[in-house]
Amino acid sequence: MIDVDVPGTGTISIEHVVLDVNGTISVDGSLVDGVAEGVETFGGDVTVWMITADTRGTAARTAARLGISVEIIEPGMEDSQKTAFVRRLGASGVVAVGNGANDVGMLTEAAIGVCVVGPEGAAGAAVSAADVVVTSIADALGLLVDPRRLVATLRR
Repeated sequence: MIDVDVPGTGTISIEHVVLDVNGTISVDGSLVDGVAEGVETFGGDVTVWMITADTRGTAARTAARLGISVEIIEPGMEDSQKTAFVRRLGASGVVAVGNGANDVGMLTEAAIGVCVVGPEGAAGAAVSAADVVVTSIADALGLLVDPRRLVATLRR
């Protein structure tokens, strides 16, 4: 667990990190540089998940390579499925990371929603739904490696 004490908000105890796949941790089906190293830094502090409709059929292999868990959802109604998954995990202990319109619900529902504006861009609705907006997945993961970055951004 990673505890983040945010002045004006309180302590957020992060148990799960949920990562969107397309456009967030991968571009055109290939992992973005630094994802494996970033995920590795968490050790056993949190459970890291990737959530995907597995468009390219590579989710299980990618999750195994990264040493993380995977939640495969059905194509269509992806936003509601991602939101439901975050709720099942216990939204108050989740950091959700995504970039697309189908990530809006999970970004809103999670204790902390992080939008990555990367090579594929980001949906305006995802940017608006997020608590924090970053320009790379490395920066998103870095927020959890050094939670003082989150505190600096989120304190009131």
